[in-house]
Amino acid sequence: MNIRKLVMRSMRKNIKMYYLYFFAMIFSISLYFILSTLQNDQTVMETVQSSMNFSTAFQIAGILLILITIVFTMYATNIFIRRRSQEIGLYQLIGLSRAWVARVLILEHSILGLGALLIGTVVGTLLSRLFLLLLMSILGLDAKIGLTFSGQALLQTIAVFTCLLVITSFQIVWTIYRSTLLQLFQANHRHDPLVKRPSIVSGILGLAGVCLIGLGYYVSTFIGYDADALIFLMLVVLVSTILGTYLTFHTTVSWILFVYRKRQNGNLGLVNSLSIAPLMHRMKGHANSLTLITILSAMTITMISLSYSLYYSIEKDVRLAMPFDFAVDMPEDAAVISSKLETAQIAFDQHQVDAIQFNGSWVDYEQQSKPSHSNRPFLLFSAEQMVQVGLKVELPLKNEAIYHNSRAVIEGMEVPPLEEVQYASNDEVNLLTVSKNKLQNVMNYVFRGDQLLVSEETFKRMRDSIQEDENKKSVTFEVFNILDKERSADASSIFNENVDKDRYLTDFYSAYEGSRQNFGMLIFIAGFLGLVFILSTGSILYFKQMTEAEQERSHYRTLRQLGFQVGDMMKGIIRKQIFIFLIPLGMGLTHAAFALKVSTILIAASMLTPILISMAAYIIIYLVFMVVTIRYYKRIVTNAL
Repeated sequence: MNIRKLVMRSMRKNIKMYYLYFFAMIFSISLYFILSTLQNDQTVMETVQSSMNFSTAFQIAGILLILITIVFTMYATNIFIRRRSQEIGLYQLIGLSRAWVARVLILEHSILGLGALLIGTVVGTLLSRLFLLLLMSILGLDAKIGLTFSGQALLQTIAVFTCLLVITSFQIVWTIYRSTLLQLFQANHRHDPLVKRPSIVSGILGLAGVCLIGLGYYVSTFIGYDADALIFLMLVVLVSTILGTYLTFHTTVSWILFVYRKRQNGNLGLVNSLSIAPLMHRMKGHANSLTLITILSAMTITMISLSYSLYYSIEKDVRLAMPFDFAVDMPEDAAVISSKLETAQIAFDQHQVDAIQFNGSWVDYEQQSKPSHSNRPFLLFSAEQMVQVGLKVELPLKNEAIYHNSRAVIEGMEVPPLEEVQYASNDEVNLLTVSKNKLQNVMNYVFRGDQLLVSEETFKRMRDSIQEDENKKSVTFEVFNILDKERSADASSIFNENVDKDRYLTDFYSAYEGSRQNFGMLIFIAGFLGLVFILSTGSILYFKQMTEAEQERSHYRTLRQLGFQVGDMMKGIIRKQIFIFLIPLGMGLTHAAFALKVSTILIAASMLTPILISMAAYIIIYLVFMVVTIRYYKRIVTNAL
């Protein structure tokens, strides 16, 4: 029999073992080809070139996708080589050289890789238009896109997966040459180290794991309050959470299961013997993979939820920063804009808003002698006037102010508590008490200055009392709101064409569309990477359990010979799989929840809805792998006799 026939027979024989691996490779190749197609599509590049660095974003996503795929492929290759170790040993036992065996396996992997590359490229080509349309829809852009084949994308894909095959080939050669015949024949029967009885040291380590996770959660609540220590706090959270997760899987879970068995006086029964006992003895072997899956799950959920939350809350966030569709402080510009809006028959509201611009200092109430942030510009507005122009604002008390800033939460964490504003005054009163912070602006953010809202009476008093200098001036803003929202793009064009470009003024529609494209790109890339992450974690766990099922086949055969039914045995196996899959998923969700809690300082709008949707989608996909694993176990148990 020549090598070609041997390879084909081997692949047909192991097709059941390769099918998910093959599917994962096809899926990864398809995604990378789609990413490359998007990166090289001229229509999309021309459409978004003016607003963002489209190519760079997809290059970074492509690099991350490559790294994830390499790690997953190497892990899967290692499992498959281990499962075929006896076959490799037999080849060497009958006199074939290690070089010959390595050549056969490399040829087999190359055929598998070329098949996956061909199918993945075809699938990617067919789906590229769908993803292009999806991307343009997310970005809110209109463009005519045809079904095109990108030769550049094909060359990039071939280059990347050629490198992947080279890496896995080196892995195969390394494994074959460093393994002895005895190791090869025993590899498939070599179980993870058994833990007979947890010691006092393991109990201490188990408690330390839980405490480290708690420490990471606790320290995460301080992130954002101290900008100087931000990097240090993030490192503490990352290290303590990862180390705590590892110790929990390595020691804590085994200890808890041991205590449970002790309370049962060793009478576990069939169901617990097939679920609790294997977990108790083999958690150290599962610790590495479960820790990796937990951390990747947390990263995936956080990445997708945060990007979706940013996209979900775009309109509300931009409206908090820009309460008016556009505003100008030059009467001549306002006259031209209103005239052209009327000519274009675009319905709008126009109002005048008076303000006082002056320089002052934030003062800590407890340390009034030590002003901070001196010579900052301030904008003072009348609350009654803001109500008249249509804003819903709280009326401050007499001689008090409300600080309005669409990012007041973040800024409030970076500076001492904002209590009073000190200014140069013509009378004895030179301090204005700030009673509250509000997470919204009362004037578009493009006009620089800390925005203070006071009563009409206080506004008039301060207009007369603030000392005259080159920094104090009365400003009249002309604010516009477009009534016909379908004409917002036309109104935005009129505004941008009739304001001084050097002043970098912008309007609500332009800011909204810019944020929509940026965060739309973010959620699109996060969705891509999220799919690969969950595919990788689910596949790793599936391959791990698939190997364990093969190792325990003889145990299931013995139980069947003793008269136990498949249904009774599957109850214990299902309980075990629920534990193996749901514990890392639950810990990953918890880690992600604390990470997202920290992220709330970045987003003004509620994150609850997008987080729940993201988590639900992740859980559903993740549970599919659990169902596939249980079905594989059932087939092993059913065919044990």
